[in-house]
Amino acid sequence: YIVISALYIQTHFSHRVVHRNKDFLVCVTKMLARGLLTAARESFSAIPSMSRLISTVKLPDLPYDYGALEPYISGQIMELHHMKHHAAYVANLNKALEQQAEAEAKGDVSKIITLQGAIKFNGGGHINHDIFWTNLVPPKDFEPPSGELKALIEAQWKSLDNFINTFNAQTAAVQGSGWGWLGYNKGTGRLEITTMPNQDPLSVTGLVPLLGVDVWEHAYYLQYKNVRPDYLKAIWNVVNWKNVADRLVAAKK
Repeated sequence: YIVISALYIQTHFSHRVVHRNKDFLVCVTKMLARGLLTAARESFSAIPSMSRLISTVKLPDLPYDYGALEPYISGQIMELHHMKHHAAYVANLNKALEQQAEAEAKGDVSKIITLQGAIKFNGGGHINHDIFWTNLVPPKDFEPPSGELKALIEAQWKSLDNFINTFNAQTAAVQGSGWGWLGYNKGTGRLEITTMPNQDPLSVTGLVPLLGVDVWEHAYYLQYKNVRPDYLKAIWNVVNWKNVADRLVAAKK
């Protein structure tokens, strides 16, 4: 811009005028230069640093107290699950995202590739738990499924009890750690029960998550020990069917 401004002045005025007003032109050029440099400094100072460009993932608050799901899920489990396990996924995800931003700035493709496992695991853990907390409701506020959600469940599994039995059987069979899911298939317009290993999010299958049940041992071991089926039987007393129904409505849009 400085060079262009100087050239403009030199070509705009005739050769005779330039010689007569040499001092004036030098003064104008210096003023333009100072103005452009000042503007440049202000522009660069307005650009946020890399650390500010990274969107920080935050641990969500629970929509109820830790003890609100008792006697079906203890307050101790809920507090540890939220403040220790979910919080760890959030912290590790933020760390991995920051490292990825730094690697991208350096063009370090190898580093970017090595970080994808941590991003998938911790990002999946955050996404899954974000859904899980809202899928639950204190037993005093429990309401059974109704409307379109109930109709779809009964059309595919004949009854709510049969749906729950099918869901529990598949989810109890998860080897090691993972999740049981009720998802919506936008292509077929049908509900599907499936399971996912570790913290893999359901969205990688193309299904829209409606209801997720965490069967990592930290979700139930302090209360149900190694008897996963007992935990699965109990959790249906605190399922937030309204939240599931709202997710179905959103999925169909």
